Parts: sequence; C-alpha cells; structure tokens
Amino acid sequence: MQLEVGKIYEGKVTGITKFGAFVELDKDTTGMVHISEVANSFVSEIKEFLQEGQPVKVKVMSIGDDGKIALSIKKALPAPPKKPRFDNTKNQNKGGYTKKPFNRENSQPQDFMKNPPPVFDNSQGSGNADFEDMLSKFKATSEERFSDLKHVIDNKRKSQSRRK
Repeated sequence: MQLEVGKIYEGKVTGITKFGAFVELDKDTTGMVHISEVANSFVSEIKEFLQEGQPVKVKVMSIGDDGKIALSIKKALPAPPKKPRFDNTKNQNKGGYTKKPFNRENSQPQDFMKNPPPVFDNSQGSGNADFEDMLSKFKATSEERFSDLKHVIDNKRKSQSRRK
C-alpha cells in the first residue's frame, strides 16, 4: 500500500502500550498513534479510548526514512467547535455582570451615590453666621467621610499583605 502524508485511512488497532497504539493499515503496513494523538481531550489511560481489534480512522502525519509511520486519530476526526474566548451573553440572564456603556452625565463615584452630601437649609436668613455654620458642618462631614475612606483603604492594604 502506498501511503501519502495528510491522507486519512481506515485501520485496526493491533497493540496498545502506555505511550500509544499500533494500527495496522494493511497486512504489510503498521503505524503508531502516540497517546497525545488519540483524542481531543487529555488521555491519561489509553485503554479508556481504544481496545485491540477496534477499527479506527487515522491520518498519516509523517513517514520516517526508517519506515516508521506516525499516525493521528484526533486529526482524522472532524474539528471540535471553537469556543469563543469571551462570551458576554453567557451571564446576562443569570445575574452576572453586564457592562453598561459609559455615560459622562451620569458618571459619579459609587460612594458619593450611596452617601450623598448633606443638604443645608439656609431658609432662616442670610448672613455670615449661617455661612460659618454651613462651613463647619461641611468640614465635619467631609472629615468623617475621609476617615471612613482611609479606614477602608488601610483594611484593603492589610488584606493584600496577608495574601503574599
């Protein structure tokens, strides 16, 4: 039988070893399928995929100068469907994260939205005393927020240093 590299032939498994399987293409021609060329998935035990006497389709990968024939079962199979590297539609209905388009008019820090700044009522009158009161209240609330923010950042830093 005259073999051509790249062509697919029908054969029969004649022997199984821990590193591959021997396939007889005709009575005078035998090639070897390496364990890495048996299936599209990881093969730890070749006997889970092949048995002696089993008919298989193989693709001729190479023919050595010494007459050794390298065969592949997985390349003779139809190609498995390619999975996209990132599927954005996967988690849309399962409560997963869906990225929303950026809108400059509505973009505000999340902490600001959770805790809006206090609204000061200036209905009692106007004057320097009211402004001073408003300023002192604003300073107090901003210092509280700043200390809360600093506390959160320090805790994140501590937890990161523990992981290392």
